[in-house]
Amino acid sequence: MMKMKTLVTSLTVASILSLSFGGPLFAAAKDFADIDKTAGKEKIIALHEQGIINGITATEFRPELTLNNAQGIQLITKGLHLDLAAIDFVKIPEASDLFSNIKDNAWFAEAFINAFYNDIDIPKNIDPSKPMTKEQFTYFLIRGVERIGNLPKINIVPAKISDAKDITASYQGAIQRSLTWKINTLTNKDKFNPTNEISRAEAAVMLYNAIEFLNESNVQQ
Repeated sequence: MMKMKTLVTSLTVASILSLSFGGPLFAAAKDFADIDKTAGKEKIIALHEQGIINGITATEFRPELTLNNAQGIQLITKGLHLDLAAIDFVKIPEASDLFSNIKDNAWFAEAFINAFYNDIDIPKNIDPSKPMTKEQFTYFLIRGVERIGNLPKINIVPAKISDAKDITASYQGAIQRSLTWKINTLTNKDKFNPTNEISRAEAAVMLYNAIEFLNESNVQQ
């Protein structure tokens, strides 16, 4: 079984994703009965054992379910431990001041506030209930990685992506960096599938890879 490196404990807290990517809290289980054939099964289990993710039920992870924008931002901000600890405010920020569709009493309001002040570059009019795409999750995750990581400047050789024409222009750089850093991989036909809705399994694996990348980058510096 894969082991999480030491940075996980410094980046996360025991209560991370107690809302299971944003939703009802269920009892935890060591293994999930529905991920035996899921790519990245070991990474999902490793994140679960660290208390970073929970299942939809005690025995089901439901890897195929799509994340919405609220759940995706919750996962990224909690998984990378993006908070407001280093920021001083004259007035406590409210989500409705920053985003037109986020209510201050929403369960995910704090995650969006944390994302905003950590430069995750979320559109002001984002719809929290709309499914998040793979390119969106990648962009937001890489913004978070670069926010907290002391990363060296490197020259990136762009990967050849067969469906590059489908990628939103402003996301292209983040996607290329995610491939260079092995946070993402292409399919066997060199496709990225940028507009596909991202599943719980895909998001969990990407988060694991991002934390591993940060671990290795810090060790090497």
